[in-house]
Amino acid sequence: MGSKRNVDMSANTDVVKVVADASAVTEKTGETSEKSEKAVVTKRRVKAGRSKRYLAGRSQVDRTKTYDVFAAIELVKRLSYSKFDGTITADIVVREPNTTAQLTFPHTTGKKVRVAIASDELIADIAAGKIEFDVLLSPPAFISKLAKHARTLGPKGLMPNPKNGTITDKPEIKKKELESGSITMKTEKKQPVMHVSIGKVSMETKQLVENTQALIDALKTKAVRLTLSASMSPGVRVALG
Repeated sequence: MGSKRNVDMSANTDVVKVVADASAVTEKTGETSEKSEKAVVTKRRVKAGRSKRYLAGRSQVDRTKTYDVFAAIELVKRLSYSKFDGTITADIVVREPNTTAQLTFPHTTGKKVRVAIASDELIADIAAGKIEFDVLLSPPAFISKLAKHARTLGPKGLMPNPKNGTITDKPEIKKKELESGSITMKTEKKQPVMHVSIGKVSMETKQLVENTQALIDALKTKAVRLTLSASMSPGVRVALG
């Protein structure tokens, strides 16, 4: 009645066999496969963390040596790849936490510091939430008035205190010093590390070298390690001696 159809099962059998073999391999090496997948994911994450430009720049830095200040500045400037005028920052590891040091740069760092002196008018502005300054100086007589706003100023690091010299009988003189490049360097709250901007990539190498040397001189024996880097560049270790 009906005609018989000859079906070639060899191709299908091969396919099934291949799939079965693959499943068997997966079952046998399941643990290895998971480890491999994790390794691949880890590698991808590491690669995604750094750009090709950064890695290319880092390959030009000898990480086994420390550079003299001039060579370090020249290298950081050359390896900076930002389209904007990047800031060169010194990251300093010091011997003890809670370390502070005063520093006056011989050249501008390119950042204008807004310095205010406590007055009744300024206190009214603070009460209204208007804070347009980076440093607040206060004569001793005004501290009691500013204390009412400690919750506002304290978390921002703006509350005057004797440790950094922002409580002074001569606030006008202190203001001129700060505006001319005088700063108080201090460590992070829980780590013996300082971060200090020394200037812009566009500045002359000589100026950046002199600013860096002033930083080293100010810390003297307190510093253990110093690394320079631009906003977008690898770090370069600097010799402290």
